[in-house]
Amino acid sequence: MTRTRSLAVLLGGVLLAGVLPALAFVTTSGTGQGSATTGTMQTVTVAAFVGGDTPSSALSPGGPVADVILRATNPNAFSVMVDSITGGGPITADPGHAGCTTTGVTFTAPVSPDITLPPGSTLLHLAGAAAMDATSLPACQGATFHIPVTLVVHR
Repeated sequence: MTRTRSLAVLLGGVLLAGVLPALAFVTTSGTGQGSATTGTMQTVTVAAFVGGDTPSSALSPGGPVADVILRATNPNAFSVMVDSITGGGPITADPGHAGCTTTGVTFTAPVSPDITLPPGSTLLHLAGAAAMDATSLPACQGATFHIPVTLVVHR
């Protein structure tokens, strides 16, 4: 009888030891402190052509689409993600082609850009984003076109 009781007490102690840590884990709580700082994100800028940047394709009336080259400058100390790229106004020819009043040029922005801009300057190559239709005037031949765009970015 003594042996049975000792075994029962020992078994009860083992079961109780298995339950208490689980109970302590579930009911334990703690406190602490943390801190964070926020800063102001600086504006990312976009320039169409910078010395040395060249397109890999050219436009022609009714011809194939052409590439658009942008240079984005991220002045922040961290990378930003491009949420969207949209056209931002009328497309015009360079000053050397003043007679090009009807460009016939259109811009097709990427639908879901998956672009990360690290700090500094980044060349963005938007393949096939420009087209020229047959309404383009002959005075537009050889022109470089100003295509205003807007980038929306987030951290």
